[in-house]
This record gives sequence, structure tokens and C-alpha cells, in this order.
Amino acid sequence: MLNIKQEIQIILLKSGLSMRKLLVKMGDAGYKMPASSGLSVLFSKKRVRFETVQEILDFLGYELTIVKKQ
Repeated sequence: MLNIKQEIQIILLKSGLSMRKLLVKMGDAGYKMPASSGLSVLFSKKRVRFETVQEILDFLGYELTIVKKQ
């Protein structure tokens, strides 16, 4: 199972974006996001806010779905 940072990095690679470019675009669109180094630290320490993850995924055209294990 991949963690959320790895999942977002895969999505960014498919989109041709880096974390820094994503945050610049999100900032230009009016989102209040931390600096790219700050966000990477939050992901690494597993301290990123759920709302931040939702905003990133929404901006990229994805949504988080919770499904019961089978």
C-alpha cells in the first residue's frame, strides 16, 4: 500500500508537474498552501492536514474515496 505522499507524487508525474509547480499553480488560483519544502516536510512527518490533501486532489481533478475492505 502506498502512502498519500507517494500517491500524489504519482499523480503529479502523470500530470507533468512537480510539487513546487503544483503549489505555485494552486497559489495563483487562490489556494493558501505552504511552501513546497514545508509541504514535503509535512508529508514526510505524516503531519499533513486532511483538508490539504483534499484540496490538492481536488485541484488535480481527483477525489478521495473511502471503501470498506473486503
